[in-house]
Amino acid sequence: MSARAGEVDLSAPVDATDHADGPADAPVTLVVYGDFECPYTRAAHLAIRRVQATDGATLRYVFRHFPLVEIHPHAANAARAAEAAAAAGRYWPMHDTLFARQDALEDDALIGYAEAEGVSTAAARAALFQSTHDRRIARDIASGQASGVQGTPTLFLGGQRYGGSREAGPLREAVRESAASAR
Repeated sequence: MSARAGEVDLSAPVDATDHADGPADAPVTLVVYGDFECPYTRAAHLAIRRVQATDGATLRYVFRHFPLVEIHPHAANAARAAEAAAAAGRYWPMHDTLFARQDALEDDALIGYAEAEGVSTAAARAALFQSTHDRRIARDIASGQASGVQGTPTLFLGGQRYGGSREAGPLREAVRESAASAR
């Protein structure tokens, strides 16, 4: 569970500006640097949701943007759409929709998903085409880079880089171990 040689722990602690799902006082915080267009991030997301279904009281799930724009052409705008939904208080439903609809992340679809979450068309378009939320996304990217993130998903469990399996079973065990040691 600890960081390997050459890796660093989470550089920016979780704060009130992070997108967090789960109890604020949970004994375990899992920070994920991810990309909405990355199939590996989607798989990790689904595993985390399965862990939350059984161990939700012990886990706070934090998602930070790390769009890999060189290989995922829709990743940056997907992050922008998520931030537009966050401004409307609907980050997590949008987050889940983006992963569920990962095969349809073109701009028109993103605007439609944002509208379904209560974001006005104007606000959704501004997010995608006027860089309304780019500073927020850049902050996540910078904190990831400072933490040694180079790809997605990169997970930090209890502030330490998690190098174990991203399957639900092993991840659940790691969360439970971390919760037990936090007591």
